[in-house]
Amino acid sequence: RIVRGATPLDMALTKEKLIGDYDWGALCLPTVPWSKSTRKMPFFSRNDETPLLVAAVMGLQHCFAMIGGLITPPFVVMKFSVGFTDVKLQQYAIAASLILSGIFSIVNCLQFKIPGTPYVLGTGVLSVLGTSFTFLPVFENGIAAMKASGTDAEDAYGKMLGTVMICSFLEIFLSFIPKDKLRRMFPPLVTGVAVMCIGIGLTGTGMKYWGGGAVCAETAWKNHASAYDLVGFPPIVQNDTWKGGGVTMHSRIAPIPGTVCGGKTCCEAGDVALPFGSPELVGLGFSVFVMLVLVELFGSPMMKNCNVIIALLFGYFVAGVSEKCVGSTCKKFVVDTKIEAAEDITFLWAKTFKLGFYGPAVFPLLIAFVVTTLETIGDIGAVYDASEESVESDEFDKSIQGGLLSDGVCSFLAALGTGMPNTTFSQNNGVIALTKCASRRAGVACGCWLIFFGILAKISGIISSIPDCVIGGMTTFLFVNVFISGLKTVSQVDLTSRRNRMILAISLGVGIGVAIVPGIFADMRASYGTSPFFPCRGPFRTEKDCTKGEQGVRDGIVQFLSTPYCIGTVLAILMNAILPPDMEILRKDAPISENKA
Repeated sequence: RIVRGATPLDMALTKEKLIGDYDWGALCLPTVPWSKSTRKMPFFSRNDETPLLVAAVMGLQHCFAMIGGLITPPFVVMKFSVGFTDVKLQQYAIAASLILSGIFSIVNCLQFKIPGTPYVLGTGVLSVLGTSFTFLPVFENGIAAMKASGTDAEDAYGKMLGTVMICSFLEIFLSFIPKDKLRRMFPPLVTGVAVMCIGIGLTGTGMKYWGGGAVCAETAWKNHASAYDLVGFPPIVQNDTWKGGGVTMHSRIAPIPGTVCGGKTCCEAGDVALPFGSPELVGLGFSVFVMLVLVELFGSPMMKNCNVIIALLFGYFVAGVSEKCVGSTCKKFVVDTKIEAAEDITFLWAKTFKLGFYGPAVFPLLIAFVVTTLETIGDIGAVYDASEESVESDEFDKSIQGGLLSDGVCSFLAALGTGMPNTTFSQNNGVIALTKCASRRAGVACGCWLIFFGILAKISGIISSIPDCVIGGMTTFLFVNVFISGLKTVSQVDLTSRRNRMILAISLGVGIGVAIVPGIFADMRASYGTSPFFPCRGPFRTEKDCTKGEQGVRDGIVQFLSTPYCIGTVLAILMNAILPPDMEILRKDAPISENKA
């Protein structure tokens, strides 16, 4: 109803446009596990003019649904690969990831036509972008190899960013290939193997964080009874003067960076230092799992959409009120020094890295971009299903092309903005299904929330102060969901087929095996170039040490073989290409299983 004399602002700020008549009870009231009643919620299609408050709340849910997975890759890379003790660097990486993901999500939801072409940039549906887990192992392995060969950690990260910028053109190129041809080139069997291998490798990493930290886990062997007395800082003094000899000083095995507690190699959590796998650390991580289950049992739809961030904050709260006491001395698992050290606000390029190029990472990165390309096609299809839109329309084909182009372009721009590659997030499809809001306004609101949280640097300070064991409880849940996504993709194929089972057995056998025992090809931590499979130096090298050129070739081969999804995906592609189809069985009568009698 138009009121005489009303200004455009008055007309825009009506109750209907601001609040609407949304049933907030259906969204916010808790669930009773044994209840059989169903909730009724209004549905908003992608182009509906959703009331501003509804869009803001729905956008906040999407923000919380993705924020746990969004902050993990940059935080893990910066803390465990680049700057173990550089808290401000970790905080900046988290903030940059939030800001970049917010900007790219807004672009992806709005969709822009490329002038003079039939092509678009963005999906035009409620489809958000975030930092991809797929690239995490590539960054970790590449930076570790470069650091071991003498490259500064921050320069190594810059070289990975420069390599990403070059490799991102593969996904940009693939965005112009029809989706049906892409699916024929990389069928669900191949894609599923790749995603499952990513999930398996990352889940093992999540358990390392849960026990106290990845670095701590990989050096826990130093607490073995055979090595225990050899670890520490003071040298071992061997006095042979009593038999006419001299005094010899033997260097001890260096512990991990940080505190050595009682002579043991320990993991740090606030002021507390405990050995890897201590019950206190495992218990704090388990508190995250407890809250995930409670939210699933009793949580409202809104809480279920935000279950990861709620569980993480609960684990953080439990750690914050817990102390480790020995006698009358008590120490805290959470200290506020990292929060106090954080800036009030920040933005992109507050910290910069010198761009470069790292050849051995090219092939793993190209495989990662192929994997994210196929994941994006599936994710956009899931968005269309949840949004009750037709996947047999020209709009869907346009969204696929625009979404893939957006992934590639945004990954390129993310590297320019000092961030890791971005891809379409799949967990937000569940938010659409639960809230029945597919409006693009909610996606734009989500992007605005992400940018807001990124600029407030104290948010990054809070996240960086969360103990590794609590982060591990969250990441283990997130990482295993990556595996489940791959399992869902593989379930689309005929698993009774001998050919398909052979492809799965060969590719997953090696992929899972490498994830469990990476040392079969890779170097041990802090022992670069000494792997017996391809030694460049050390006791298993019979010739002089490798040259720089040989090191580059060697690093590329070792990274390929020791990265689960690289070797697993290539084997799946190879087996899919060479194995013949199954034999057709001719029967006189139908098999018993099909005989209704």
